[in-house]
Amino acid sequence: MIKIGVTGGIGSGKSVVGEILKLHNIPLFDADKEAKLLNNSSKIVQRKLISHFGSEIYSDGVLNRKKLAELIFNNEENLKIANAIIHPELAKSFIYWCNNQNKSDIVAIEAAILIEAGFLKYIDKLITVYSPEELRIERVMRRDGSSRDEIIARMKNQISEEEKLKLSDYVIINDGHHSLIQQVTNVINLIITSKE
Repeated sequence: MIKIGVTGGIGSGKSVVGEILKLHNIPLFDADKEAKLLNNSSKIVQRKLISHFGSEIYSDGVLNRKKLAELIFNNEENLKIANAIIHPELAKSFIYWCNNQNKSDIVAIEAAILIEAGFLKYIDKLITVYSPEELRIERVMRRDGSSRDEIIARMKNQISEEEKLKLSDYVIINDGHHSLIQQVTNVINLIITSKE
């Protein structure tokens, strides 16, 4: 089984690439969505987050994401602690999920901070979705209603595009001028032929 990682900066369009992979019958593990579920379902995550950030971080067993965001935003130490609690549990969840995808030769994981979370060791091929910064900012402003400053601050928590590109096996350009469907199809064909 080949495990593909899909990453890219905020607003790059990695979710769209994930959807195209699913159209090719490639099962997709959405790390951001799974992490949100884990924050509420994992007793280990709950216990450790409460122990570090206090019981008001949860209300009725549901993580107060706004409160956590306030605690980790612009606070590198808190961000490191939260990631050190959540990422190992997410990795276990991904491995378990992979082991249950026995009908597929290829599976994929989509994650904004795939590299930062130390997930390179769990995948065979890395795809980075690249989009010019200005276009990414505009997309996120439209999508989330966030301010330019908020988006730039969030971008600073991710490693640079240059670094992502250096570590990538494949790059998909999402600038509105290149066909995403064609690029994803080409990458899948390259991965399949490299396996044969």
